[in-house]
Amino acid sequence: MTGSPLLPSLEIAALARAYAGSELTPEAVLREVYSRADQSPAKNVWISRVPLEAALAALDAARSRRAGGEPTPLFGVPFAVKDNIDVAGIPTTCACPSFGYVPAENASVVERLIRAGAIVVGKTNMDQFATGLVGVRSPHGACSSAFDPRYISGGSSSGSAVAVALGLASFALGTDTAGSGRVPAAFNNVVGYKPTRGVLNVAGGFPACHSLDCVSVFAASASDAALVLAAAAGQEARDSYSRPLPSDESFGNHFRFGLPRADQLEFFGDQATPALFAAAVAQLEAIGGSKVEFDFAPFRAAADLLYAGPWVAERLTGLEAVLRQDPPDFDPTVREILRGASAIRGVDAFRAVHRLKDLDRETAGTWAEIDVMLVPTAATIYTIEQVRSEPMLLNSNLGHYTNFVNLLDLCGVAVPAGFRPDGLPFGISLIAPKERDYAVLRLADAFHRAQGPRIGATHVPLSGLGSLAAAVPTEPSRIALAVVGAHLRGQPLNRELTERGARFVRGAKTASDYRLYALPNTVPPKPGLVQDPAFAGPGIEVEVWSLDSAAFGDFVARIPSPLGIGLLRLDDGTEVRGFICEPYALRGARDITEYGGWRAYLARSP
Repeated sequence: MTGSPLLPSLEIAALARAYAGSELTPEAVLREVYSRADQSPAKNVWISRVPLEAALAALDAARSRRAGGEPTPLFGVPFAVKDNIDVAGIPTTCACPSFGYVPAENASVVERLIRAGAIVVGKTNMDQFATGLVGVRSPHGACSSAFDPRYISGGSSSGSAVAVALGLASFALGTDTAGSGRVPAAFNNVVGYKPTRGVLNVAGGFPACHSLDCVSVFAASASDAALVLAAAAGQEARDSYSRPLPSDESFGNHFRFGLPRADQLEFFGDQATPALFAAAVAQLEAIGGSKVEFDFAPFRAAADLLYAGPWVAERLTGLEAVLRQDPPDFDPTVREILRGASAIRGVDAFRAVHRLKDLDRETAGTWAEIDVMLVPTAATIYTIEQVRSEPMLLNSNLGHYTNFVNLLDLCGVAVPAGFRPDGLPFGISLIAPKERDYAVLRLADAFHRAQGPRIGATHVPLSGLGSLAAAVPTEPSRIALAVVGAHLRGQPLNRELTERGARFVRGAKTASDYRLYALPNTVPPKPGLVQDPAFAGPGIEVEVWSLDSAAFGDFVARIPSPLGIGLLRLDDGTEVRGFICEPYALRGARDITEYGGWRAYLARSP
């Protein structure tokens, strides 16, 4: 599928810029997305779709909230939802129609995204009751790879990954218990983010294994996933595993990445993937990583507990009635798995819990030696027919590098990492300890963008707009501030920030409708930034810093006239508080917009 001339990209930052510049309207985007879905040759992606008229009505509601001053950072962004997560008024079936119910309320994570301005376009196909990593265990039919209909899409969040890969949604929600939010990402050339358990709460979703379940995000890039995280995260009383949003952080320019010892790397006889994994190792080294080999055995031992231990029995907590009723649309492989769970004893559960605690302690030593782990997301890929012939064994192979992540409460990002000779995508996963979500998202974004990637199965390249630095917010308790002149790093007033505990967040540029002036008679010399809606220029260099609220208030109180703090629009469509200048001060000032920033002006002025 190619990007249409009307809608070259569904990236969140690209849509925000297009809307801000009136190049596109959200109505046009929704109509195009629905047209694509109607014309797509891909089968079995959707279980149900929101009528276009209802989506347009939801857009009108978001526009009204925005006009009333409510923040809508995802305004007009279309997204899809896995069919085990509730969307009010649309059946939740978990790919078992006889089980379905119509929820009166949105799941918490869906509600937060809608309040942020995003628009639900449909519910996606999945392995029934989120039991599988293959995408073929559905009465609606197998959901195949976006690249080759003979191959599996991965599961259980199959339709969500394919919807993003085909340009039918900007992002999609999935769930991840054993790799269901990562394996489909690898097989469809998109990013799959598995958060720290509870950061995206599961209230309003039907559980597969509640103690391990995570809401996951499929997106074109890690930066888009981070934007979704920022909008959707939040503690929820209905979810006992709920956690607050992790702090913004980074591994830095130099980091240690671990990979299993060479004798522990398993590719299940695949001849194409070892070379792609080696290339990923080299690429991480090229962007500042130092390779450290570690013992993968205790991580594998933890993974083995998932299906050989009591967590299979946990699936019965919501499905005992379904198992007794044995409906005609019950997938036979799912039925077999759940029947086997009935035989697990309480003593087995405690033994497994104790064993997992030992392994958690044993693996902790690895994290003292590395910052992040690198593994293949899936070592190989199978055809739909292969999986149907050996459903249990091949499903187990696909979880080789994913199952341990949930049991050990880690976070991770599945990232595209090239293509096999047969044209199918390959992916790697970057995995980190809990609550290091932003650090691993940042690294995943840097790795991904270094490849010059295209989005999913489209021919649309990933744009340069959505760098993760722009997507990641400051900590909730801190306020972002853009500086443009004497407060930049290395300039004479930068100490006024650092003395107040300000932290540098990122470099950025304003939108194109800003002019920069060298103000006369200021000591030290200062510029003035002014917005001119009729102007289109290069954008002005700024730096974004963060301060706690008390330090921000003290800093702002000391700013002398004619400067002040207003709301600046950046070139990625985001808004941040920053320095502005009162127009009266421009009399006698020199327009230095052509330099693109204060530093460049100082470097070239006599």
